[in-house]
Amino acid sequence: MAAVLVLLTVAGPWLTPYDANAQLDIIALRSQAPSLAHPFGTDGVGRDVLSRVLDGARISLLLATLSVVLSLIVGTLYGALSTLAGGGVHAAMQRLIDVALSIPRLLLLLAIAALWGTVSLPALILLVGLTGWFTTARLVADDLAALRGREFTVAARALGVRPVRLLWRHLVPHLLPTLAINASFGVAGTIALEAGLSYLGLGIQPPQASWGTILRDGSGVMQTEWWLTLFPGLATVFAVLACNALGDALRERFAPAHVPTRSAPPLPRAVRP
Repeated sequence: MAAVLVLLTVAGPWLTPYDANAQLDIIALRSQAPSLAHPFGTDGVGRDVLSRVLDGARISLLLATLSVVLSLIVGTLYGALSTLAGGGVHAAMQRLIDVALSIPRLLLLLAIAALWGTVSLPALILLVGLTGWFTTARLVADDLAALRGREFTVAARALGVRPVRLLWRHLVPHLLPTLAINASFGVAGTIALEAGLSYLGLGIQPPQASWGTILRDGSGVMQTEWWLTLFPGLATVFAVLACNALGDALRERFAPAHVPTRSAPPLPRAVRP
């Protein structure tokens, strides 16, 4: 499912039968039901809905991927620095994460977007990415804390490896499966989040196509022009399910072997005299 989503997104510009923003014929092709010429129908100004859904897939997946990558980078750096600092600094940084996680992300995004006004695509990527790294930071800090008690970490310390080198060369690579799983679920959530923000008029702005903007165009004529909400809604659901399925597959593949346990290593048996 995820491979099909990526293929449709990459090949979208060659698969779209018409320009996504072109008004083909505002009189003759206005609000046409699905047909052979326009499988997803047309909207109120004569634009081909199939072309807009395919073009919206590229925008939605691009925004979700880049914002999740940004959140992974920021969250990994924060969690690693928190673990490296240790002591009271680590505790204070974790309390800041608790405060950030207590604020509903959607409410925070709505407030910032409303105050910001018109949000461009790069600004929206920054906005979504910089409000989604808190969970990643918590996961990274917890897993690194568990890894610090493993045998290879103790051996590296005994050999005199510096803390920074120990962190980036020996500990962080063990987090890649966890980060990949978190990224898959993060992309799924961000796709739905972008659709919701665009539907409310605070995300992607017209005439740029996205699944949320197409849903908003059809919200007022849902009973008569049902195709304007059906097809972008199905595309959003398919994309979210595909990313969640990928995350579940990665978790089943990597979690048993690579996700560190929270238990301390067993103590050696006492040697009897």
